[in-house]
Amino acid sequence: MAMTVEIKNGKLCIEIDLETPTPSSSGKTLVVASTHGNTVTNVMIEGKPVTIGLNAYIKK
Repeated sequence: MAMTVEIKNGKLCIEIDLETPTPSSSGKTLVVASTHGNTVTNVMIEGKPVTIGLNAYIKK
């Protein structure tokens, strides 16, 4: 999973690779992109790193 994060014009911009759709743990959705938990980024706000937890999915 490759993810890039940056601040552009006052917005947090996240770019993440799409994955082959995989069933979620509940089986109700197919996950197409995920950080697989919280990920600390190199983007800093008020001197502290931004942490992102992201799941993108489609319904079955």
